Amino acid sequence: MLRGFRLPCLLAAVWWLAGAARAAAPLIAPTELKALADAGAVRIVDVRDAEAYALQHLPGAVSAPYARWRGPATNPGLVPPLPALTALVQELGLTPDTRIVLVYTGVDSTDFATAARSYWTLKSLGARELSILNGGLNAWRAAGFAISDQPGRAPRSQWQPQFNPQWLATRADVRQLLGSDQAVLVDSRPAPFFQGRIANDAAKARGTLPGAINLDSDLYFELGSAVLMDKASLETEADTAHAEPGQTIVTFCNAGHWSATDWFVRSELLGQPDVKLYPGSVIDWSQAPERLPMVNEPGRLDKLRDMLVTWAQRNLKWKTP
Repeated sequence: MLRGFRLPCLLAAVWWLAGAARAAAPLIAPTELKALADAGAVRIVDVRDAEAYALQHLPGAVSAPYARWRGPATNPGLVPPLPALTALVQELGLTPDTRIVLVYTGVDSTDFATAARSYWTLKSLGARELSILNGGLNAWRAAGFAISDQPGRAPRSQWQPQFNPQWLATRADVRQLLGSDQAVLVDSRPAPFFQGRIANDAAKARGTLPGAINLDSDLYFELGSAVLMDKASLETEADTAHAEPGQTIVTFCNAGHWSATDWFVRSELLGQPDVKLYPGSVIDWSQAPERLPMVNEPGRLDKLRDMLVTWAQRNLKWKTP
């Protein structure tokens, strides 16, 4: 029995290893994308706004503006309804096995997050061969490769995706995790948001979630660029959250934007096993029908001072450090 069992097991192992070898790297360089494009083996998806796409883009790229991967203005971090996402992936000609590379402009870390959030959505829908172009369009141009102003086109697909919640944390999930040792909450925003000094206009409260650790997602990037650091440096930054083996890591920000980068780095590049994105983030948390706990909320005098500073900035053109 054992001898007869070895050959099927060996074949299965070879098949699994071959599949693993074919799996798309989550982050690729311009030269790698150029090779895929020359072979006609990739669908390039440009997540910049339509106006920027019309001016210039990678040859053959199809346009899917970031706003189409997001929720309404009142709560942009929310995941769009499945019918809307289904229409989008069909329009782009995508299937679960399409080799997809997402392209952003390449300005800074905030810009990168547009690709990271789109990546998270596509992976949750079932896409299996996903990558982001490290450095975006700017890196492509810096490598000396051609650009185009001709619209890319793709044959419509019939993909009927289902949303997999494996990498999703809802408001209810986060509430259940508060105060427990089962999870680490990582606030991916710049420190002034975490400290309650400023807030997104759509948020109804300032501060952060109880117990959260602040790790600005900008720290994952080469200084002043939209290019992620090497793996060892990424690990060093990610380790500041001090997550223990077996703990769930939940990343959040204002609206699931900067935190999508943290999710991408941890889940896709570092291979951490249980990383979830809270897409609604602080806006969703603060808009709950019942008041939910937050920390670092400013007092009344602080709020009055901040209101006066904001008014002065908008109306008197004052600048603050």
